[in-house]
Amino acid sequence: MTKLFTTLFLLFLSPIIRAQDTTSGDLRSFTFVSGQTPAETALTIGKQFLGRPYIPNTLDQNATEQLVVNLREFDCTTYLESVLALTMAWQDVANKPNPVLSEQTFRNYLTRLRYRNGRIDGYASRLHYFSDWLRDNERKGLISDVSGELPGSLTVAKPVSYMTSTTYKYPQLNNPDIFKQVALTEASLSQLAFSFIPTKHIRQAEAQLHEGDIVMMVPARPGLDMKHVGLAIRQPDGRMHLLHASSDQGMVVISAYPISEYVQWHKRLSGIRVARLRTVPGSVVNSASLQGK
Repeated sequence: MTKLFTTLFLLFLSPIIRAQDTTSGDLRSFTFVSGQTPAETALTIGKQFLGRPYIPNTLDQNATEQLVVNLREFDCTTYLESVLALTMAWQDVANKPNPVLSEQTFRNYLTRLRYRNGRIDGYASRLHYFSDWLRDNERKGLISDVSGELPGSLTVAKPVSYMTSTTYKYPQLNNPDIFKQVALTEASLSQLAFSFIPTKHIRQAEAQLHEGDIVMMVPARPGLDMKHVGLAIRQPDGRMHLLHASSDQGMVVISAYPISEYVQWHKRLSGIRVARLRTVPGSVVNSASLQGK
């Protein structure tokens, strides 16, 4: 059974809201419902941000790399990370309505999701490439890549070089040391075989998606591993759509079309990868857990 947790979750969110100078009235009017699974809870939380603006590059505003917490505006990745971190933190603190503990738990999960090995160690420690994000968070036990279990999947390897070949988009890469670190990551990812579902097979695979699955869009463009990400959500038509921060629509939305049609509509996409949330095996508040020890 689901359970209402409006009051406790608002206590949980309030220090995070204050930290971001967000008007508390925005979220205090919402009712959150905890699902039977982490994925159900993620969708409930994710829908609370419908209509929030799409804003890119919010993680790159500081001179030095540090954790950015922003629940006012999102790009597709920061939206996903924020929703997942809130979901995971809720699992830890649902029965412990302590605002300080809640905020710290959320920040710990956000750090763990966003950075290699859960440690902030400069710009290159951020998981910029989504295949790197997926690999690292699967190793941490937070998610599982289920692409290979879906019908029509293929296993391929794709050279990755987007960041180092478009350095004008990434001023931090003007630092030779950072450039070298990112180039090493790209070389590692280029050798990594992965499963994905090509566009022509997505309709078949879509029927086996679970609500709350993490759906990652694979671009046809050389050098880039994944281009967009969102959460699978079933709509009244019985099909799986995408809950995501959309650059096309400039806000967090549920796609008007099912996932298979969404990919077909975007001609520069070649398929999808799919990951699934695992049940979090306990709190990561202590630093040993955060560091993956």
